[in-house]
Formats: sequence, C-alpha cells, structure tokens
Amino acid sequence: MEVERVQALATVGLDELPAQFVRPSHERPESSRAIEGITVPVISLSQPHRSLVRAVHEACHEWGFFLVTDHGIPPELIRRLQEAGGDFFRLPQEEKEKYANDPSRGSFEGYGTKMTKNHDEKVEWVDYFFHLMHPPCKVKHETWPHHPPSYREITEKYNEEILKLTKVLLELISEGLGLEKNALKASLGGDRMELEMKINLYPPCPQPQLALGVEPHTDMSAVTILVPNDVPGLQVWKDGNWFAVDYLANALFFHVGDQIEVLSNGKYKSVLHRSLVNKEKTRMSWAVFCAPPQEALIGPLPGLMDDHNPAKYSTKTYAEFRHRKFNKLPQ
Repeated sequence: MEVERVQALATVGLDELPAQFVRPSHERPESSRAIEGITVPVISLSQPHRSLVRAVHEACHEWGFFLVTDHGIPPELIRRLQEAGGDFFRLPQEEKEKYANDPSRGSFEGYGTKMTKNHDEKVEWVDYFFHLMHPPCKVKHETWPHHPPSYREITEKYNEEILKLTKVLLELISEGLGLEKNALKASLGGDRMELEMKINLYPPCPQPQLALGVEPHTDMSAVTILVPNDVPGLQVWKDGNWFAVDYLANALFFHVGDQIEVLSNGKYKSVLHRSLVNKEKTRMSWAVFCAPPQEALIGPLPGLMDDHNPAKYSTKTYAEFRHRKFNKLPQ
C-alpha cells in the first residue's frame, strides 16, 4: 500500500490543508489556546542532591514533565544527532522509502507516517523514523538509516549517554517516591529495559491553525527523554489548560509516561501532551522512549500501597498494556 508522506505533501506548496488533516473545531489549536506567561519546571542536575530529589518529585507530581539542564550529554553530540536525522529526511523520497515500515503487519521499525486514523478519521501532520536502540540483543541495525554513514556511530554514542542519564533520573524519581534508588529501574527490567528512538519531522503546514502534529496523548513508556530543535510546538496539559513549552538551548524534555504512573500508584501522572505545527518552519524532535521488556509485569509497587492507599491499577505485562492502549481498550 502506497503511503502519502507529509513531507512530500508539504514540498508541493499547498495553499490549503487536505481534508484528512483538518481537525474538528474543538481540537484546533485556535480553539484551545495555551496559557502564556507560565513556564514549565526547569531542573539543573548540578544542584545539591536533596534539593534535586525534591525538585524532581515536585515536577513529577505537579506536571509529569520538566526540562533537564546540566545533564552531561555533550552539546556537540546532540548537534551531530540532529544533523544526522536531518540528513536522512533530506534524502530523495525513493531513498527514504527503502526504509518504510508496515505497522499493519507488525513491522514498526523504520520510516513511517501515522496512518492509524482516530474516530474522526483524521491524521497527524508528521513523518517519523523509529527504531530500537537498546538492549543490543534486540537491535536490528539493518532497519537503521545507512545514510548518512555516520548515523550508526552517532546514535550508538547517544544511546550510551541516554542510558547513563536514564539511570540517574530513575534513581531520583525512586528517591522522590521514598523508595530505594534502584527500585524503578529494577521494576522496568534492569539492563533489559528498552530504549526506542523516534525522530519526528513536522514540515511547514499551509494552515497550522487547523492541524495538529500529534494529537493529545500520554506516552505508554516509563519515561521519555526528548531533544527538540529550536522550533517550538510542544504543549503539556495541567489543571485543565494547555501550557506551551519554550525552547531552551541544550535542555532536554523529560516526560513521565504511563508505566511510571502505574508503578507509582498514581502519585506521578503520565503527562498529556500534543504537538502543534508551524507555517514557515520545520519542527523536529528526537524522542527516546524508555520502556520495560514486553514480558515485564507492571503494577503498583508494594511500598506505595497500604490500607489507606489500595492499588489503583491492575498488574499486567507490558505487552498486554501495549495491546490495550493501541486498540483503545480499557486498562
């Protein structure tokens, strides 16, 4: 089945948005404008440990989201990661199609455009490249871009850095919950925890006020660590309003995902978020989803339940959770 790519549509020079991208009026950005003047939490990892644990706890509890600074990942590596991803999307269309995935057949890794339509039969203004990055035994390098030739080396270096950062952040979150610092990582499979890379490309959109790059959703991962380019578009939901996330040079975006919400028994909420698009500029993001292996059993941790705080979520394998979320079934 031939898939219509958003990037290819954008290069034609459309004056009007094709109907399948036009959101119902209540979903349009112009109908639900973000609150301005309030900034999301920004947390430096260089601050004293006790204040750092407290800052992470408050951000996870109140927002489910924060920006991370002083994270230790070299800016030059992030620049090279962004350059390599941009180089892939600048390839001729027929070259990109060699990496096409086929989610309808269970083939998620590779180059894709989300064609899964929602109940209103609308699609999102985004193309992507998705592949597993860790653990090594599950990585299929044949699905990774071979152009630019530096893609593999850069991505493997970034994977090493993200593994280190994920360990630090999961320890901080564990401590914020009053748990032993390795509790969350162990519950997520330890060294079998999976890292999935998704490069999102949101091309210039002729009528951005009518479209969404990604519709409102929570991530099914445990946590998501994201590098944006300098074109803003991410918005997070809190207290009945959308809040715009501004670009901050060298900062990473950190999302609490569904699995942390379950493990924390609801103390930390998975953040609802959406992506807007731009009329003149291309927005890109590099999201790494940190998730348990399929067979891992995920449920509220015993240390966070008692007679006054019973389990709010059922325990199930991550595979079962994914199946239910993909098919919009109750958890």
